[in-house]
Amino acid sequence: MKNITYVLVSFLAGIMILAMSTFTVDQREYAIVFRLGEIISIKKESGLYFKTPLIENVKFFDNRILTLNWQEPDRFITSEKKNVLVDSFIKWKIVDPAKYYVSVKGDEVQAERRISQTVNDGLRAEFGKRTIHDVVSGERGEIMQILTDRADRDLRSMGIQILDVRLRRVDLPKEVSESVYQRMEAERKSVANELRSQGFAASEKIRADAEKQRDVIIAEAYKEAQKVKGDGDAKASEIYANAYAKNPEFYAFYRSIEAYKKSFKDKADVLVLDPTSDFLKYMRSSKKKKD
Repeated sequence: MKNITYVLVSFLAGIMILAMSTFTVDQREYAIVFRLGEIISIKKESGLYFKTPLIENVKFFDNRILTLNWQEPDRFITSEKKNVLVDSFIKWKIVDPAKYYVSVKGDEVQAERRISQTVNDGLRAEFGKRTIHDVVSGERGEIMQILTDRADRDLRSMGIQILDVRLRRVDLPKEVSESVYQRMEAERKSVANELRSQGFAASEKIRADAEKQRDVIIAEAYKEAQKVKGDGDAKASEIYANAYAKNPEFYAFYRSIEAYKKSFKDKADVLVLDPTSDFLKYMRSSKKKKD
């Protein structure tokens, strides 16, 4: 019975010693092995490893890409002495577990505080050299690249790599945005008024040119009409003259008939004339022939 108990205790002790002597590193982790508080090895590959029980211990750190987000946008001042609210985030990862542990004791909160301070200092410096237009749209990509490179260079000594710094949103405070919108509105109104005045001047010019062309066309048409009319009158006069030369008596009779037609257009027309008047010459002649 004692032998069985001894074997069982030995077996359990062996299992405990084996459990205390091994550890597993996941593919998403780094592991640092300490001996009495001193780093003796770093395990970056996943697998099963051994350690000396009681005098050696292991700490694990995430080797994936981590994201640092700010809860509230930060306020920065541009070269125009205008405040802007910046909402950004940072992508970072641990690349040297030993330096990371020595720098921040493996505390992720402390590491993020150092990263935030470094990036904010860079943002303050870059925004202070640029206008609102530059930081909102003009040089936004350049600012993000400069911040990423600078933060990565400064934080490598901590065993941290900065992969990306992104400006998610750049807004103006309410008091600044109102003044900017008012200025933009004034500028747009000025441009609109200028375009409107240019359009009015162009329309007046077009109208004047059109009226000038109309006057020229009317004058040319009147000139041509008068010429045609003159040619027609000359031709009619020539025809009348030829007819008069051939038979003056008939021409005189024709002219009298035309005069009668124009004088007696309406039945109510009345003429008071001397019966011996030349105007009634052919009427008298007609009456004598009837008698």
